[in-house]
Amino acid sequence: MWAGDHVSFPVPFLDPLQQIAQAAAFSSRLSFGTAVYLLPLRHPAPVAKEISTLDHLTEGRLIFGVGVGGEFPKEYEVCGVPLKQRGARLGESIEVMRKLWSGQPATHQGEFFNFSDVQMLPAPRQQGGPPIWAGGRSDMALARAARMADGWIGYAVTPGMYRESLDKIQAAARQAGRDISNFGTGHLLFACVADSYEKAFAAANETLSRRYAMDFTRATGRYAALGTPAQVAEKIREFHAAGVRHVVLDLLGAFDSRDEQIRQFALHGLPLLHDIRRPIP
Repeated sequence: MWAGDHVSFPVPFLDPLQQIAQAAAFSSRLSFGTAVYLLPLRHPAPVAKEISTLDHLTEGRLIFGVGVGGEFPKEYEVCGVPLKQRGARLGESIEVMRKLWSGQPATHQGEFFNFSDVQMLPAPRQQGGPPIWAGGRSDMALARAARMADGWIGYAVTPGMYRESLDKIQAAARQAGRDISNFGTGHLLFACVADSYEKAFAAANETLSRRYAMDFTRATGRYAALGTPAQVAEKIREFHAAGVRHVVLDLLGAFDSRDEQIRQFALHGLPLLHDIRRPIP
C-alpha cells in the first residue's frame, strides 16, 4: 500500500504517514511506501523521528519514497520554503536523516541544517533506516537518485522513457563510483480497469483532469494503463521489460469503483503476469 503526499492540492489529500500508521494496525502482511513524500517542505529531523517510528509500527515493511514536487508552488509558499531550494534541500535532508537513523550521536554541518552530537532513539527497525526511493524525472533528479537513493520510483513516463531514465541513473552511479546492483526500480502507474478501453479512458481522464486542475487528455492516453484487465496487464508487462520491478497501481475513476477494479484485476489481470510476479510471502 502506497500513499502520496501534498500539503495543498486541488482535491482533498490525507497525510500519508498517518494513513500508513492506521493501515499497519490492520495488517501483518502488507508492505507500505510513500510515493512520494515531499521532504523539502519539512525539517528532516522530526521527519526522521516519524519515519523511524513508522518503520517500527510496520515491523520493517516500509519504503520511504521522497521527491520535490513543485507542480503546486503554493505548497512551498505556505511552508516557508523557497521553491528554488527544493532539490538542494532534498539532498541534504536525506543525509541528515541517515545520520540520525544510525542510532549514534550525529553531527551535521550543511547549507540548511546544523547540529552536533544529537542521538535519536530508537533507531529504525530496518538497519540504517528504511530504503529511500527517490522520485523525479529531470536529469538532476535522476543523478540525485543515483548518488543517494536506494531506488527510483518513476511517475508519468512511458516504458521507453523509464528505460532511458534507468540508463541515466546507471551512468551517473558509475561516474560516482557507486554500486547500485541492488537498486530498487518502481513506477507509480495511473490505471483504470473497465470492460473497454474507451470507458476506462473516460473515467481516468475525468479523475486526472480534476486532480491536477488541468486538461489531462493527452497525458492520460500517453501514461496510463487503461481498459480490460488484459490490457492493463499488457501495459505492466511493457514496464517490466523496461526495468520496473515494483508497480504502484494508482486506480482512477469513481471512488466506489476501486474495490471492483481490484477484484477484476486480481481475477483476470494478475494471472496473465504469473511469469514475472514475485511471490508474496
